[in-house]
Amino acid sequence: MEFGFGPEDEEFRAEARAWLGEHLTGAFAGAAGRGGPGSEHEGAAERRAWERELGRGGWIGLGWDTDSRAYGNRRATLTQQVVWAEEYARVRAPGRHGHIGENLLAPTLLAYGSQEQRDEFLPPIARGDALWCQGYSEPGAGSDLAGLRTAAVLDGDVYRVTGQKIWTSLAHQADWCFVLARTEAGSCGHRGISFLLVPMDQPGRIEVRPIRQLTGTSEFNEVFFDGAVARASHVVGGVGNGWRVAMGLLGFERGVSTLVQQIGFAEELGAVVREAVDSGAVGDPVLRDRLVRQWAELRVMRWNALRTLGSSGGSGSSGGSRPDAGAPSVAKLLWGGWHQRLGELAMAVRGAVGAVGPGDWREDAPYELDALQRLFLFTRADTIYGGSDEIQRNIIAERVLGLPREAR
Repeated sequence: MEFGFGPEDEEFRAEARAWLGEHLTGAFAGAAGRGGPGSEHEGAAERRAWERELGRGGWIGLGWDTDSRAYGNRRATLTQQVVWAEEYARVRAPGRHGHIGENLLAPTLLAYGSQEQRDEFLPPIARGDALWCQGYSEPGAGSDLAGLRTAAVLDGDVYRVTGQKIWTSLAHQADWCFVLARTEAGSCGHRGISFLLVPMDQPGRIEVRPIRQLTGTSEFNEVFFDGAVARASHVVGGVGNGWRVAMGLLGFERGVSTLVQQIGFAEELGAVVREAVDSGAVGDPVLRDRLVRQWAELRVMRWNALRTLGSSGGSGSSGGSRPDAGAPSVAKLLWGGWHQRLGELAMAVRGAVGAVGPGDWREDAPYELDALQRLFLFTRADTIYGGSDEIQRNIIAERVLGLPREAR
Protein backbone atom coordinates (compact mmCIF):
# COMPACT_ATOMS: atom_id res chain seq x y z
CA MET A 1 0.00 0.00 0.00
CA GLU A 2 1.20 3.49 -0.87
CA PHE A 3 -0.10 6.28 1.33
CA GLY A 4 1.70 9.59 1.28
CA PHE A 5 1.11 13.30 0.87
CA GLY A 6 1.96 14.93 -2.45
CA PRO A 7 2.33 18.59 -3.46
CA GLU A 8 -1.43 18.99 -4.00
CA ASP A 9 -2.08 17.62 -0.52
CA GLU A 10 0.35 20.12 0.99
CA GLU A 11 -1.38 22.95 -0.89
CA PHE A 12 -4.65 21.73 0.53
CA ARG A 13 -3.05 21.64 4.00
CA ALA A 14 -1.96 25.26 3.67
CA GLU A 15 -5.48 26.26 2.62
CA ALA A 16 -7.06 24.36 5.53
CA ARG A 17 -4.57 25.77 8.03
CA ALA A 18 -5.13 29.31 6.82
CA TRP A 19 -8.92 28.99 6.95
CA LEU A 20 -8.89 27.56 10.46
CA GLY A 21 -6.53 30.28 11.64
CA GLU A 22 -8.79 32.98 10.20
CA HIS A 23 -12.11 31.58 11.43
CA LEU A 24 -11.35 29.86 14.75
CA THR A 25 -11.54 33.12 16.67
CA GLY A 26 -13.77 34.77 19.26
CA ALA A 27 -16.47 32.51 20.66
CA PHE A 28 -15.32 29.71 18.35
CA ALA A 29 -11.84 29.82 19.86
CA GLY A 30 -13.46 29.61 23.30
CA ALA A 31 -15.07 26.33 22.25
CA ALA A 32 -11.76 24.83 21.13
CA GLY A 33 -11.09 21.44 22.67
CA ARG A 34 -14.67 21.11 23.90
CA GLY A 35 -17.30 18.59 22.87
CA GLY A 36 -15.28 15.38 22.89
CA PRO A 37 -16.37 11.98 24.30
CA GLY A 38 -17.87 12.49 27.73
CA SER A 39 -18.16 16.25 27.27
CA GLU A 40 -20.51 16.60 24.31
CA HIS A 41 -22.60 19.00 26.41
CA GLU A 42 -19.85 21.63 26.50
CA GLY A 43 -20.24 24.72 24.33
CA ALA A 44 -23.28 23.34 22.52
CA ALA A 45 -24.47 26.70 21.15
CA GLU A 46 -21.02 27.76 19.97
CA ARG A 47 -20.40 24.37 18.37
CA ARG A 48 -23.69 24.45 16.50
CA ALA A 49 -22.78 27.90 15.17
CA TRP A 50 -19.37 26.51 14.26
CA GLU A 51 -21.08 23.86 12.11
CA ARG A 52 -22.64 26.66 10.06
CA GLU A 53 -19.27 28.37 9.79
CA LEU A 54 -17.77 25.14 8.45
CA GLY A 55 -20.67 24.89 6.03
CA ARG A 56 -20.10 28.39 4.68
CA GLY A 57 -16.49 27.41 4.05
CA GLY A 58 -17.50 24.23 2.22
CA TRP A 59 -15.69 22.01 4.74
CA ILE A 60 -18.63 19.67 5.46
CA GLY A 61 -18.90 16.60 3.23
CA LEU A 62 -15.33 16.42 1.92
CA GLY A 63 -15.64 12.68 1.44
CA TRP A 64 -19.07 12.53 -0.16
CA ASP A 65 -19.07 10.62 -3.44
CA THR A 66 -20.34 13.52 -5.54
CA ASP A 67 -18.88 14.83 -8.79
CA SER A 68 -19.44 18.51 -8.10
CA ARG A 69 -20.35 20.98 -5.38
CA ALA A 70 -24.02 20.46 -6.14
CA TYR A 71 -24.81 20.07 -2.44
CA GLY A 72 -22.58 22.89 -1.22
CA ASN A 73 -19.60 20.77 -0.22
CA ARG A 74 -16.12 20.76 -1.69
CA ARG A 75 -14.61 17.48 -2.88
CA ALA A 76 -11.38 16.13 -1.47
CA THR A 77 -9.27 13.09 -2.16
CA LEU A 78 -8.69 10.51 0.55
CA THR A 79 -5.31 11.99 1.47
CA GLN A 80 -6.79 15.49 1.57
CA GLN A 81 -9.52 14.27 3.93
CA VAL A 82 -6.76 12.98 6.21
CA VAL A 83 -4.95 16.31 5.91
CA TRP A 84 -8.11 18.17 6.96
CA ALA A 85 -8.57 15.82 9.93
CA GLU A 86 -4.98 16.40 11.03
CA GLU A 87 -5.19 20.17 10.76
CA TYR A 88 -8.56 20.24 12.51
CA ALA A 89 -7.16 18.26 15.42
CA ARG A 90 -3.91 20.25 15.49
CA VAL A 91 -5.75 23.47 16.41
CA ARG A 92 -8.11 21.59 18.77
CA ALA A 93 -11.12 22.86 16.85
CA PRO A 94 -14.51 22.28 18.54
CA GLY A 95 -15.92 18.76 18.68
CA ARG A 96 -18.15 18.25 15.65
CA HIS A 97 -21.88 18.63 16.21
CA GLY A 98 -22.87 17.31 12.79
CA HIS A 99 -20.88 14.07 12.60
CA ILE A 100 -23.93 11.82 12.43
CA GLY A 101 -25.48 13.67 9.51
CA GLU A 102 -22.26 14.22 7.59
CA ASN A 103 -20.51 10.89 8.06
CA LEU A 104 -23.38 8.44 8.57
CA LEU A 105 -26.59 9.62 6.94
CA ALA A 106 -25.13 11.47 3.94
CA PRO A 107 -23.06 8.53 2.59
CA THR A 108 -26.11 6.31 3.17
CA LEU A 109 -28.31 8.60 1.06
CA LEU A 110 -25.65 8.69 -1.64
CA ALA A 111 -25.53 4.89 -1.68
CA TYR A 112 -29.19 3.98 -1.15
CA GLY A 113 -31.35 7.12 -1.30
CA SER A 114 -33.33 8.57 -4.16
CA GLN A 115 -32.20 11.69 -6.00
CA GLU A 116 -35.09 13.57 -4.42
CA GLN A 117 -33.94 12.54 -0.93
CA ARG A 118 -30.37 13.62 -1.67
CA ASP A 119 -31.51 16.98 -3.01
CA GLU A 120 -33.70 17.56 0.05
CA PHE A 121 -31.38 16.46 2.86
CA LEU A 122 -27.77 16.86 1.74
CA PRO A 123 -27.68 20.67 1.27
CA PRO A 124 -28.86 21.41 4.86
CA ILE A 125 -26.24 19.00 6.21
CA ALA A 126 -23.54 20.63 4.05
CA ARG A 127 -24.59 24.07 5.33
CA GLY A 128 -24.39 22.91 8.95
CA ASP A 129 -28.09 23.70 9.38
CA ALA A 130 -29.49 20.20 10.06
CA LEU A 131 -28.49 18.12 13.06
CA TRP A 132 -29.26 14.38 12.98
CA CYS A 133 -29.47 11.54 15.48
CA GLN A 134 -29.60 7.76 15.03
CA GLY A 135 -32.63 5.71 16.10
CA TYR A 136 -31.29 2.15 16.16
CA SER A 137 -30.97 0.60 19.63
CA GLU A 138 -33.98 -0.25 21.78
CA PRO A 139 -34.44 -1.77 25.24
CA GLY A 140 -33.85 -5.45 24.50
CA ALA A 141 -32.52 -4.75 20.99
CA GLY A 142 -29.07 -3.23 21.26
CA SER A 143 -26.36 -5.59 20.11
CA ASP A 144 -29.16 -7.86 18.84
CA LEU A 145 -30.57 -5.07 16.71
CA ALA A 146 -32.73 -7.46 14.67
CA GLY A 147 -34.95 -7.80 17.76
CA LEU A 148 -36.26 -4.23 17.42
CA ARG A 149 -40.00 -3.69 17.96
CA THR A 150 -40.63 -0.07 16.98
CA ALA A 151 -43.40 -0.16 14.38
CA ALA A 152 -44.33 2.14 11.51
CA VAL A 153 -47.84 1.83 10.04
CA LEU A 154 -48.70 3.33 6.65
CA ASP A 155 -51.50 5.90 6.86
CA GLY A 156 -52.11 7.45 3.46
CA ASP A 157 -48.88 9.12 2.37
CA VAL A 158 -47.24 8.99 5.82
CA TYR A 159 -46.04 6.40 8.29
CA ARG A 160 -47.00 6.65 11.95
CA VAL A 161 -44.12 5.50 14.13
CA THR A 162 -44.67 4.06 17.59
CA GLY A 163 -42.01 2.62 19.90
CA GLN A 164 -38.93 3.44 21.94
CA LYS A 165 -35.27 4.00 21.14
CA ILE A 166 -32.44 4.26 23.66
CA TRP A 167 -28.84 5.50 23.85
CA THR A 168 -29.71 8.04 21.17
CA SER A 169 -26.84 10.53 21.04
CA LEU A 170 -27.81 14.21 20.77
CA ALA A 171 -31.53 13.45 20.33
CA HIS A 172 -32.29 16.38 22.65
CA GLN A 173 -30.72 18.75 20.10
CA ALA A 174 -31.36 16.99 16.77
CA ASP A 175 -33.67 18.24 14.03
CA TRP A 176 -34.09 14.80 12.42
CA CYS A 177 -33.66 11.14 13.32
CA PHE A 178 -33.11 8.20 10.98
CA VAL A 179 -35.14 5.39 12.49
CA LEU A 180 -35.23 1.63 12.00
CA ALA A 181 -38.83 0.43 12.35
CA ARG A 182 -40.93 -2.55 11.37
CA THR A 183 -43.19 -1.66 8.48
CA GLU A 184 -44.41 -5.24 8.03
CA ALA A 185 -46.75 -6.38 10.79
CA GLY A 186 -45.74 -9.70 12.34
CA SER A 187 -42.26 -9.68 10.82
CA CYS A 188 -39.23 -10.77 12.83
CA GLY A 189 -35.47 -10.82 12.52
CA HIS A 190 -34.00 -8.89 9.62
CA ARG A 191 -37.19 -8.98 7.53
CA GLY A 192 -39.87 -6.29 7.39
CA ILE A 193 -37.66 -3.43 8.63
CA SER A 194 -37.49 -0.04 6.93
CA PHE A 195 -35.18 2.96 7.27
CA LEU A 196 -37.25 6.12 7.85
CA LEU A 197 -36.31 9.79 8.14
CA VAL A 198 -38.33 11.32 10.99
CA PRO A 199 -38.49 15.03 11.95
CA MET A 200 -37.94 15.50 15.68
CA ASP A 201 -40.08 18.62 16.10
CA GLN A 202 -43.35 16.80 16.82
CA PRO A 203 -44.58 17.84 20.28
CA GLY A 204 -46.84 15.24 21.82
CA ARG A 205 -45.66 12.61 19.38
CA ILE A 206 -41.96 12.48 20.27
CA GLU A 207 -40.59 12.68 23.80
CA VAL A 208 -36.86 12.83 24.56
CA ARG A 209 -35.62 11.91 28.04
CA PRO A 210 -31.91 12.48 28.76
CA ILE A 211 -30.03 9.63 30.45
CA ARG A 212 -27.75 10.88 33.22
CA GLN A 213 -24.42 9.05 33.14
CA LEU A 214 -21.67 8.35 35.65
CA THR A 215 -19.88 11.43 34.34
CA GLY A 216 -22.87 13.57 35.33
CA THR A 217 -23.56 14.48 31.71
CA SER A 218 -26.42 13.45 29.44
CA GLU A 219 -25.33 13.02 25.83
CA PHE A 220 -27.50 9.92 25.44
CA ASN A 221 -31.28 9.84 25.52
CA GLU A 222 -34.37 7.69 25.54
CA VAL A 223 -36.72 8.61 22.70
CA PHE A 224 -40.42 7.70 22.74
CA PHE A 225 -42.43 7.77 19.50
CA ASP A 226 -46.22 7.93 19.87
CA GLY A 227 -47.64 8.07 16.36
CA ALA A 228 -44.78 10.24 15.10
CA VAL A 229 -45.17 11.11 11.42
CA ALA A 230 -42.67 10.23 8.69
CA ARG A 231 -43.49 10.85 5.05
CA ALA A 232 -43.69 7.72 2.91
CA SER A 233 -41.30 9.39 0.47
CA HIS A 234 -38.74 9.48 3.27
CA VAL A 235 -38.18 5.71 3.37
CA VAL A 236 -34.58 5.14 2.25
CA GLY A 237 -33.74 2.17 0.06
CA GLY A 238 -37.30 0.92 -0.32
CA VAL A 239 -39.85 -0.48 2.11
CA GLY A 240 -38.62 -3.62 3.86
CA ASN A 241 -34.97 -3.05 2.88
CA GLY A 242 -34.01 -1.29 6.09
CA TRP A 243 -31.64 -3.95 7.34
CA ARG A 244 -29.48 -3.74 4.23
CA VAL A 245 -29.41 0.06 4.46
CA ALA A 246 -28.64 -0.03 8.20
CA MET A 247 -25.71 -2.41 7.74
CA GLY A 248 -24.37 -0.27 4.94
CA LEU A 249 -24.49 2.76 7.21
CA LEU A 250 -22.50 0.98 9.92
CA GLY A 251 -19.78 0.32 7.36
CA PHE A 252 -19.51 4.04 6.58
CA GLU A 253 -18.93 4.71 10.29
CA ARG A 254 -15.37 3.39 10.08
CA GLY A 255 -14.03 5.68 7.34
CA VAL A 256 -11.74 8.69 7.60
CA SER A 257 -13.57 9.61 10.81
CA THR A 258 -11.60 6.76 12.43
CA LEU A 259 -8.41 8.73 11.81
CA VAL A 260 -9.99 11.86 13.26
CA GLN A 261 -10.84 9.84 16.35
CA GLN A 262 -7.26 8.60 16.64
CA ILE A 263 -5.91 12.14 16.56
CA GLY A 264 -8.11 12.88 19.56
CA PHE A 265 -6.84 9.72 21.21
CA ALA A 266 -3.25 10.93 20.75
CA GLU A 267 -4.11 14.17 22.54
CA GLU A 268 -5.64 12.24 25.44
CA LEU A 269 -2.61 9.95 25.65
CA GLY A 270 -0.39 13.04 25.75
CA ALA A 271 -2.37 14.34 28.74
CA VAL A 272 -1.92 11.00 30.56
CA VAL A 273 1.82 11.03 29.84
CA ARG A 274 2.13 14.59 31.17
CA GLU A 275 0.26 13.56 34.31
CA ALA A 276 2.62 10.62 34.76
CA VAL A 277 5.64 12.89 34.42
CA ASP A 278 4.27 15.58 36.75
CA SER A 279 3.27 13.07 39.43
CA GLY A 280 6.47 11.03 39.17
CA ALA A 281 4.52 7.90 38.24
CA VAL A 282 6.63 7.58 35.10
CA GLY A 283 9.40 6.31 37.37
CA ASP A 284 7.44 3.10 37.94
CA PRO A 285 8.74 0.65 35.28
CA VAL A 286 5.39 -1.15 35.05
CA LEU A 287 3.47 2.07 34.40
CA ARG A 288 6.16 3.26 32.01
CA ASP A 289 5.80 0.02 30.05
CA ARG A 290 2.02 0.50 29.89
CA LEU A 291 2.46 4.04 28.56
CA VAL A 292 4.83 2.82 25.85
CA ARG A 293 2.40 0.06 24.90
CA GLN A 294 -0.44 2.56 24.59
CA TRP A 295 1.70 4.69 22.26
CA ALA A 296 2.75 1.70 20.14
CA GLU A 297 -0.79 0.35 19.87
CA LEU A 298 -2.07 3.76 18.76
CA ARG A 299 0.51 3.76 15.95
CA VAL A 300 -0.65 0.29 14.92
CA MET A 301 -4.26 1.50 14.82
CA ARG A 302 -3.25 4.41 12.61
CA TRP A 303 -1.43 2.24 10.11
CA ASN A 304 -4.25 -0.28 10.10
CA ALA A 305 -6.73 2.51 9.33
CA LEU A 306 -4.53 3.86 6.54
CA ARG A 307 -4.08 0.36 5.14
CA THR A 308 -7.83 -0.20 5.13
CA LEU A 309 -8.59 3.15 3.52
CA GLY A 310 -5.77 2.80 1.00
CA SER A 311 -7.03 -0.58 -0.19
CA SER A 312 -10.75 0.28 -0.15
CA GLY A 313 -10.89 1.18 -3.81
CA GLY A 314 -12.35 4.64 -3.32
CA SER A 315 -11.79 8.04 -1.80
CA GLY A 316 -15.21 8.87 -0.40
CA SER A 317 -16.67 8.42 3.05
CA SER A 318 -18.19 5.20 1.87
CA GLY A 319 -14.74 3.80 1.34
CA GLY A 320 -15.41 2.52 -2.19
CA SER A 321 -15.97 -1.20 -2.55
CA ARG A 322 -14.65 -2.14 0.92
CA PRO A 323 -13.38 -5.60 -0.07
CA ASP A 324 -12.34 -6.38 3.51
CA ALA A 325 -15.67 -7.23 5.14
CA GLY A 326 -14.06 -7.54 8.56
CA ALA A 327 -12.24 -4.20 8.54
CA PRO A 328 -14.96 -2.20 10.37
CA SER A 329 -15.18 -4.83 13.12
CA VAL A 330 -11.41 -5.06 13.50
CA ALA A 331 -11.20 -1.27 13.80
CA LYS A 332 -13.90 -1.20 16.48
CA LEU A 333 -12.22 -3.97 18.49
CA LEU A 334 -8.88 -2.16 18.32
CA TRP A 335 -10.02 1.29 19.37
CA GLY A 336 -12.62 0.20 21.93
CA GLY A 337 -10.17 -1.83 23.98
CA TRP A 338 -7.35 0.68 23.54
CA HIS A 339 -9.41 3.63 24.73
CA GLN A 340 -10.76 1.70 27.70
CA ARG A 341 -7.23 0.75 28.76
CA LEU A 342 -6.21 4.41 28.42
CA GLY A 343 -8.92 5.40 30.88
CA GLU A 344 -7.67 2.79 33.33
CA LEU A 345 -4.10 4.00 32.85
CA ALA A 346 -5.17 7.59 33.52
CA MET A 347 -6.31 6.53 36.98
CA ALA A 348 -3.27 4.32 37.58
CA VAL A 349 -0.84 7.22 37.10
CA ARG A 350 -2.92 9.28 39.52
CA GLY A 351 -2.92 6.70 42.27
CA ALA A 352 -5.32 7.13 45.17
CA VAL A 353 -5.90 10.83 44.44
CA GLY A 354 -7.64 9.83 41.22
CA ALA A 355 -10.60 8.58 43.28
CA VAL A 356 -11.52 12.03 44.61
CA GLY A 357 -12.85 15.08 42.85
CA PRO A 358 -10.98 18.36 42.53
CA GLY A 359 -12.08 21.78 43.70
CA ASP A 360 -14.34 22.90 46.53
CA TRP A 361 -14.68 20.44 49.44
CA ARG A 362 -17.60 22.18 51.13
CA GLU A 363 -20.45 19.78 51.84
CA ASP A 364 -22.89 21.74 49.67
CA ALA A 365 -20.48 22.18 46.76
CA PRO A 366 -21.18 20.29 43.50
CA TYR A 367 -19.02 17.27 42.83
CA GLU A 368 -17.05 17.95 39.66
CA LEU A 369 -14.89 15.61 37.62
CA ASP A 370 -11.72 16.61 35.83
CA ALA A 371 -10.88 15.56 32.27
CA LEU A 372 -9.01 12.36 33.18
CA GLN A 373 -11.72 11.20 35.57
CA ARG A 374 -14.36 11.75 32.86
CA LEU A 375 -12.12 9.84 30.48
CA PHE A 376 -12.00 6.85 32.81
CA LEU A 377 -15.73 6.75 33.47
CA PHE A 378 -16.77 7.34 29.86
CA THR A 379 -14.44 4.67 28.47
CA ARG A 380 -16.15 1.94 30.50
CA ALA A 381 -18.71 1.93 27.67
CA ASP A 382 -16.23 1.82 24.78
CA THR A 383 -16.41 -1.96 24.34
CA ILE A 384 -20.23 -1.87 24.34
CA TYR A 385 -21.57 1.07 22.33
CA GLY A 386 -21.22 1.17 18.55
CA GLY A 387 -21.43 -2.63 18.48
CA SER A 388 -20.16 -4.66 21.44
CA ASP A 389 -16.90 -6.60 21.26
CA GLU A 390 -18.86 -9.85 21.29
CA ILE A 391 -20.88 -8.82 18.24
CA GLN A 392 -17.75 -7.67 16.38
CA ARG A 393 -16.08 -11.03 16.99
CA ASN A 394 -19.19 -12.83 15.74
CA ILE A 395 -19.12 -10.76 12.54
CA ILE A 396 -15.46 -11.58 11.92
CA ALA A 397 -16.02 -15.26 12.67
CA GLU A 398 -19.11 -15.69 10.51
CA ARG A 399 -18.65 -13.25 7.63
CA VAL A 400 -14.85 -13.31 7.23
CA LEU A 401 -13.60 -16.65 8.55
CA GLY A 402 -16.71 -18.56 7.48
CA LEU A 403 -17.13 -20.30 10.82
CA PRO A 404 -20.51 -21.89 11.62
CA ARG A 405 -23.14 -19.52 12.94
CA GLU A 406 -24.11 -19.74 16.54
CA ALA A 407 -27.34 -21.66 17.09
CA ARG A 408 -30.30 -19.27 17.46
